[in-house]
Amino acid sequence: MTCPACGFDAWVYVAGPYTHPDPVVNTRAAIDAGEVLTAAGFVVIVPHLSLFTHLVYPHDVDYWYEYDVRLMRRCDLMLRLLGLSSGAEGEAAAAETMSLPVYFGTAEEFITSHPSCMRCGAMPE
Repeated sequence: MTCPACGFDAWVYVAGPYTHPDPVVNTRAAIDAGEVLTAAGFVVIVPHLSLFTHLVYPHDVDYWYEYDVRLMRRCDLMLRLLGLSSGAEGEAAAAETMSLPVYFGTAEEFITSHPSCMRCGAMPE
């Protein structure tokens, strides 16, 4: 969210299951989480949206993992959606090596538990 006190915009990387049980269903869940975060004022990266690029320009899974790590470096934290996923577990491990905070749960739970600015601690108006 944009902090009214310091102007900081928090960028959130949404990680979660992709392949199982279904890429389209999981992409929808990630988009839904991203929309909740965006409505709360966060800037959101939903890597699941690469599904559409992959339909036109297919790449192997390692290409997408490397691409996602590059996106993650631009973010201030990760929201790790619940569900089994070796890819999302790898992303969470990569985030931790970058000292990127990882929150496990839903977008709604994240917003409720993080009401203040990550940079200066101010509360929203």
